Amino acid sequence: MSFEPKFKSLRTALFMVGGAGLTLLVSGCSSVSGLGYEKDLSSVNDASIGLWQGAWITAAVVGVFTAGLIIYSSFAHRKKEGEEFPRQTQYHVPVEIAYTLIPFIIVAVLFAYTMKAETKITDKSPTQVMHDISVNGIQWSWQFTYPEAGANATVTGTPDNPPTLYMPQGERVRFTLNSSDVVHGFWIPAFMIQIQNLPGVTNTLEFTANKIGEFPGRCNILCGRDHSRMYFKVKVVSPADYQNYLAGLKASQS
Repeated sequence: MSFEPKFKSLRTALFMVGGAGLTLLVSGCSSVSGLGYEKDLSSVNDASIGLWQGAWITAAVVGVFTAGLIIYSSFAHRKKEGEEFPRQTQYHVPVEIAYTLIPFIIVAVLFAYTMKAETKITDKSPTQVMHDISVNGIQWSWQFTYPEAGANATVTGTPDNPPTLYMPQGERVRFTLNSSDVVHGFWIPAFMIQIQNLPGVTNTLEFTANKIGEFPGRCNILCGRDHSRMYFKVKVVSPADYQNYLAGLKASQS
């Protein structure tokens, strides 16, 4: 009894289903959504959304292809009638070269695109910076200082009363990040950005918020007992409203 026709039919079906699925995936993912993130929300999103989509598409392609090989092998190479053991193969040089070379190429391409996005995100542009904000992590909340409103224009939050970080829409802001005690993580999920607040070390980050609205932020590095309550809110307002906010902070110091 021969199983070859069945194997050929199975192989054809797998390639047809896999090919159709991958075609839909590749053609649709780039235009359907940001795969969990909103496009054009900040300058960081502009730089990293393509990398995010590409990484997921690559993972999906590899996953579908690998699943297809597993399914095919489980049927095509099962024990046949009259065989004591399935046919054994000691090695197959072309296959071994392929499964060594292909992952290397995938990693190298992802690494190159990651470096390109990271360079763009961490780029410093002193001539484009319009505002400065200092972010200090404390156990277990945040301090936001606005030098434009005065040296002591600091908003300090608590776990019970998380602070709000104000940003102007469409204007580049330089953030200076420090910590008063332990390592914290300044994380704004919607903006696809995270940078550490390190004790004794000053980190800087520059980016532009493109859309007016409110966005949650939090610490994403375990920093102690109340780490889970270390929240803050980012409020992006118009440039005029941002100046009004700074004026209010300045007046409160008088």
